[in-house]
Amino acid sequence: MKKTISFWFLTLLIYSSAIGQESQWQPVKDKILTPWAQDVDPGNPLPEYPRPQMKRDSWQNLNGLWDYAIVDRGTPMPDAFDGEILVPFAIESALSGVGNRVGKDHELWYFKDIEIPRATRKDKILLHFGAVDWEAEVFVNGQPVGQHLGGYDPFFFEIQEALKSGKTQSLAIRVWDPTDEGPQPRGKQVNDPRGIWYTPVTGIWQTVWLEAVPEQYISAIKNTPDLDHKQIKVRPDITHFKKGQKISVKLLAEGELVGETTVNNQEEALFTLSSPHVWSPDNPFLYDVEVTLMEGRKKIDQVTGYTALRKISMEPDAKGIQRMLLNNEFLFQYGPLDQGWWPDGLYTAPTEEALLFDIQKTRDMGFNMIRKHVKVEPARWYYHCDQMGMLVWQDMPSGDMGNRWESRPGVLGKGTEKQRTPESEAIFMKEWKAIMDANYNFPSIVVWVPFNEAWGQFNTEKIVKWTVKQDPTRLVDGASGGNYTKAGQIMDMHNYPDPVMPDPSIWGKDQIIVLGEFGGLGLPVEGHTWQEKDNWGYQSFKNKSELQDRYSQLIKDLKPLISQGLSSAIYTQTTDVEVEVNGLMTYDRKVVKFEPSFLKNKHAELYSIKIPMK
Repeated sequence: MKKTISFWFLTLLIYSSAIGQESQWQPVKDKILTPWAQDVDPGNPLPEYPRPQMKRDSWQNLNGLWDYAIVDRGTPMPDAFDGEILVPFAIESALSGVGNRVGKDHELWYFKDIEIPRATRKDKILLHFGAVDWEAEVFVNGQPVGQHLGGYDPFFFEIQEALKSGKTQSLAIRVWDPTDEGPQPRGKQVNDPRGIWYTPVTGIWQTVWLEAVPEQYISAIKNTPDLDHKQIKVRPDITHFKKGQKISVKLLAEGELVGETTVNNQEEALFTLSSPHVWSPDNPFLYDVEVTLMEGRKKIDQVTGYTALRKISMEPDAKGIQRMLLNNEFLFQYGPLDQGWWPDGLYTAPTEEALLFDIQKTRDMGFNMIRKHVKVEPARWYYHCDQMGMLVWQDMPSGDMGNRWESRPGVLGKGTEKQRTPESEAIFMKEWKAIMDANYNFPSIVVWVPFNEAWGQFNTEKIVKWTVKQDPTRLVDGASGGNYTKAGQIMDMHNYPDPVMPDPSIWGKDQIIVLGEFGGLGLPVEGHTWQEKDNWGYQSFKNKSELQDRYSQLIKDLKPLISQGLSSAIYTQTTDVEVEVNGLMTYDRKVVKFEPSFLKNKHAELYSIKIPMK
């Protein structure tokens, strides 16, 4: 089977590359570009394996040039194209080669022909999408094979039943996305970009790919660390599992076998570690995982991945104030608010090097954490955070806004809950669960954030308690920045530009005290802005010297709060985004506004503060 699959994927690779070489693709003009835009290969964009937590040897990347059409909503599948679009870049982006809007009254269609040899028909063919915003319906040879709602979670369909005789098969995807005119999660996308709200992202924005699997195949693995008992649990899930089959699970450390056991479907493999390696920002040690589906001595399917032993928890300090602990020790968590936007790719980084760049620069600046703000990244972003020891707070993308925000704790009469429709509530819950499930295995993620600044916030106590129950291995920041609740483990205040904190004598007995957003110091850099004038920052400066002086004062004011009860702080923000110029770097990543060594030295002062624990 391996030889057959390898031939199939080689055939597809040659076919896809040939299409790319004939194209006249180029980025949309009049937009600032990152340095990596010139490295985008239209014949093979973002070629890296998209699912590092569960890898197979044979797969095929379908990124590249597709045909597209924009039609009125409800129009049958069109038979004529508007042109070519570079997948996986959203149609509004420069790197798509199109740069057009779609809107709620229209639908976007994608078309691509692929070749699948007859010899692979005994296998199941899975068509994967990393993310498509928002409603996607997929057709193979004109037959519908599935529909998906959700702009931030991966999905796939088995498509072999729709394949026709002959090698060439046609794919078509219909996409509808109402942006801020619908109730669905959409983060900071709006039809009228301004201030902190950005350009819409419609359609495919993560890798599209194929893989061939046997009739019974490994569809998921769930890895759960237990530091206190020095254990790692691995639970495999098999689709079409057959009686008599067994699952072999191996755990390895730097290539050396740590343990091996055999389990049934959806049964946990338990590994107790005699000499455990604990994952942390200073030592991001990853164990390799190998899962094999066996029938007797015959290997049916196999995937590889990784996991880590780490713990995030809360305990009171000597003063009775709840503290955030990593691996049972207090570590002040400090990092930037990271929007994850790109001037040329919008939601999508131009290349793997670009994706890695932001994380590496954040680490070089001495931060140990990133808050991923109302956006979810491709799996490879979290993979790099896992490898580099970068802690992550993961927001739920917001949507269905319109309720009132109260940023002051303990104040009644202003903040309100959003009265969502049953459809809107169901959309939120389905996608939040899908996001948490898809990203459960990444050890870098230590905090879930379901709501930010009351944006679409509803049934807060219920949603936060559900989130805590859904994943008890992580902490939950229930209401970041306002409309606070006693549910969840974190009390999170936002304040610009200066650092402040909720009074620990009021809030600290039951909740961890954090400063979820502050700073926002702005410096527009000529030649590196989204637009020439009318750029915006919470507080603007004329040069780097003024900017660094003001930042030094922020750190000076932040330090005493740590001893008083503050466990974490988040500075706004990693980069400029569109008209926002609050970034540590410009939007095109060509200018770092601070000296990284200056920041690293300043931040080291925060981590050196010792907190006596009970």
